[in-house]
Amino acid sequence: MPVIKRRLIYASLLMALVLQLFPWSGWGLYLRPDFVLLALLFWMLRAPQYCNIGLAWFAGLAIDLASGSLFGQNALAYAITAFFAVVYQRRLILFTDLQQTSYVFLLLLINQFTLFLLKLFAGAESPGYYYFLSCISSILLWHFVIVRLFSPRGRH
Repeated sequence: MPVIKRRLIYASLLMALVLQLFPWSGWGLYLRPDFVLLALLFWMLRAPQYCNIGLAWFAGLAIDLASGSLFGQNALAYAITAFFAVVYQRRLILFTDLQQTSYVFLLLLINQFTLFLLKLFAGAESPGYYYFLSCISSILLWHFVIVRLFSPRGRH
């Protein structure tokens, strides 16, 4: 098993944060993948000893601070999603690429649904079905980048 350095994990999370903060507008806001959550999920599956629920909480706080959203809502959503990722981490490694992609899609939906509920509880209007479009773009990014590049079964 290759040695994973903490610096690599933190550098990839910082790069994901930079990608998350690019100025998106219009439909791009709805289609923008959640780069930070995808990086967190990747490292939770590959290096759970370094990337855990606490790191997901702090990454969510960083997103909250950077985006100016309600403080703690992304942190809570990331922590809940990270919990479900960590619970099944050992089984997920044994899944096929399609099963892993399906489970990651479920995790992305859990994250978006948690954020959806928190925004409704805070008094925001219902954003509609297009609020969940980022899950589709995120899972496409996961499949074509993570599965195709980093999976030994995905390289052809």
